[in-house]
Amino acid sequence: MDILLPLKIAARALRVNLMRSFLTMLGIMIGIGAVIVMVAVGSGATRQIADQISTMGANLLIILPGSTTSGGVHGGMGSQPTLTFDDVKAIRTECPSVLRVAPEQRGAAQLVAGNMNWSTELTGTTPDFLLIRDWKIASGREMTEADVETAQKVCLLGATVAENLFGDEDPVGKQVRIKGVPFQVIGLLEAKGRSAQGTDQDDKVFLPLTTAQRKIIGNAFPGTVGPTLVQAVSEARLSQAEEEVKALLDQRHRMSATKERDYTVRNLSEILAVSQQSATTMSLLLGAVASISLVVGGIGIMNIMLVSVTERTREIGIRMAIGAKQRDILLQFLAEAVLLTMLGGLIGISLGVAGAYGISALFGWPTLISGRAVALAVAFSSAIGIFFGYYPARKAAGLNPIDALRYE
Repeated sequence: MDILLPLKIAARALRVNLMRSFLTMLGIMIGIGAVIVMVAVGSGATRQIADQISTMGANLLIILPGSTTSGGVHGGMGSQPTLTFDDVKAIRTECPSVLRVAPEQRGAAQLVAGNMNWSTELTGTTPDFLLIRDWKIASGREMTEADVETAQKVCLLGATVAENLFGDEDPVGKQVRIKGVPFQVIGLLEAKGRSAQGTDQDDKVFLPLTTAQRKIIGNAFPGTVGPTLVQAVSEARLSQAEEEVKALLDQRHRMSATKERDYTVRNLSEILAVSQQSATTMSLLLGAVASISLVVGGIGIMNIMLVSVTERTREIGIRMAIGAKQRDILLQFLAEAVLLTMLGGLIGISLGVAGAYGISALFGWPTLISGRAVALAVAFSSAIGIFFGYYPARKAAGLNPIDALRYE
């Protein structure tokens, strides 16, 4: 027996009523397409979050000063400069799980170069900062420890700042004025793009920390630093590095069980995990909502197949009279249902892929088409065809040949 015979018979039966077959497939087409689009949008959002946070660097902790209480008044993070240069040196030398430490001092200023000017964010820091952030130099050189120790008037420009001040020219070696103080541009940073919060990471200028504190941004509390980045030796030792930093700072700041810490340590890996979990949950919810249309499409297929069984009762009786078995009738109608869902599924996949690319092109949303999602969509559509097609096929196979021949 030709194993493809049921499919050939099913295809011939579906061609008899092309419009009805198309309308029957429509629910499956829309359902499959919607599932693929929704999963692509959710997966794209998850990937974008991971990419944006990864631009901040790997294996990172952020120490935020502040969070003090005085006279019953509670100050939030950053309200007091509670971190010092000595704290930074101690973390670097006494915490074995820590690879690099980079304190920051932030401010804002107007930069002037020739007849061009640009207002931007200033960050005073140390050479470890670029290594922690995995930020490459496009041209020129990096900041050195000597620049920090001697408070040199040098700076590194982000791509956005360089473009607005110098256009397409290489800014390295040129001079800019920050609050009237001349600075030499020693390096141009590679473009980083936008952060997870949507801010332009390239709209920044980096100075030696000592230069920023003494000549530009200022520091009302000498010897203190602002937010500090800490990079662990490896991802596996990130939690250990966090515990070592907390233990050291608790000791240096004389923290006790009854005294609230005057600093906060944040683990970026935990932030990434929470953000990705939220995006994944949203993706699953969107996929689940879209899957409802697949069930509706399956019910439509079952209804049409029941109508088809009723319309073709005499045909079924004739086939049984000339020797067709119940198994043959069952396979015939089951093949029709599966063929409907498979064709609808293939068209739905094409619509879903096109829709995902269309959304990305029109609205700029990141989309990521997963081969796994496409495979699941095909498998799900096949399962729907078998599930919703079995009852009508079973009903057709169970008809009495005599009653079927007498049916008008």
